[in-house]
Amino acid sequence: QVQLVESGGGLVQAGGSLRLSCAASGRTLRNSAMAWFRQAPGKERDFVAGISGSSGNTYYADSVKGRFTISRDNAKNTVYLQMNSLKPEDTAAYYCAVGRRVLTTPSPYDFWGQGTQVTVSS
Repeated sequence: QVQLVESGGGLVQAGGSLRLSCAASGRTLRNSAMAWFRQAPGKERDFVAGISGSSGNTYYADSVKGRFTISRDNAKNTVYLQMNSLKPEDTAAYYCAVGRRVLTTPSPYDFWGQGTQVTVSS
């Protein structure tokens, strides 16, 4: 079993930055894909960014390319999401997930965190 704990969310003005963290415990995730999804009220859970386990390749939704950066620290079993130039439309609950490969749909992922709220004011 893997436990994921997200942190770093909060309230920020448009144009500001936040860094989300997702700390994993239960097993090493060195060879696992990790991803961030987000879900706004009344909407589906959408892919934001992902990073593969073996190569470290990164993938982004078009809406966040150039503004968000996903990274991982295998020694700490932690994945990060640096979010810059935040916009009000980035407001959502952000979830990290672990899976075998980076996919843009939620269902293939095996484990999920509880989420952290990001609110961007205009």
